[in-house]
Amino acid sequence: MLYKIGLFFTGILINLQFFTSIPIKAQFSLDQNQLKYVLRTFPVLGLLQGSIYAAFLYILQSFTPFTDLMMTLFLWLLLIILSGGIHLDGWIDTSDAYFSYKDPEQRLEIMKDPRAGAFGVLSVIVLLFTRFIVLYELIQAADSTILLLIILIPFLGKMLLGIFLQILPPARADGMASFFQSGKSSSLFGVYAVYLVIIGSFIAWFQIASLFAYMLFIAVTFIAGLLIARSIRKNFNGITGDTLGASSEGMELLLWLTLLLLHSFAMV
Repeated sequence: MLYKIGLFFTGILINLQFFTSIPIKAQFSLDQNQLKYVLRTFPVLGLLQGSIYAAFLYILQSFTPFTDLMMTLFLWLLLIILSGGIHLDGWIDTSDAYFSYKDPEQRLEIMKDPRAGAFGVLSVIVLLFTRFIVLYELIQAADSTILLLIILIPFLGKMLLGIFLQILPPARADGMASFFQSGKSSSLFGVYAVYLVIIGSFIAWFQIASLFAYMLFIAVTFIAGLLIARSIRKNFNGITGDTLGASSEGMELLLWLTLLLLHSFAMV
């Protein structure tokens, strides 16, 4: 039991080391057993990131004199800095490859090019600009409900990464996605289901009015995830580290937009 608990917390640390800019200098074993717990703790990583976003916004609103525009800028920068830009890099490379309208093999070659193309630059500008506008609109009306739902956005975004690693084939045998897929296990979906139930139970206890928004978030993630997975299979023959990063960025932006629409229609 203690061994599994150790693997669980080590999985969280590995995820923080790989997918955030938090400096963790320790060296970890990345054998198959440990990688199982890396995949199982993807949503936990998302919860930690979302909690940091919500706490940061709460502090800005409660203890600083900054305007909504300045708070938006600081939160917008935090989202970029905390991730180290790793998923944005995947968004740029995937956009360059996708909009080349080449066959899957040529698209994979384009993604290997370290230079950013015009489509990649334009797509990341659109992504970041849209995120800034959405954050600004939400910050003007941020309350406990919105802060709670902000935590769920990276939670579901990171869960999607684990699901894709579980169900989609790797596009390359030697890529980052293929490496993480050695941690696939038949119990992954069961673990994720437990996370969803625990979070849902907490929301029902803490703020039952937000339960509808939570269920909608899950539905949006499920439907959009199916469409993204289909597109990845069709256009890239499988997943790579870049397409995983792009999927995470795209899904989280979609959930930010969903939250804004819920607020706009006075549902949160």
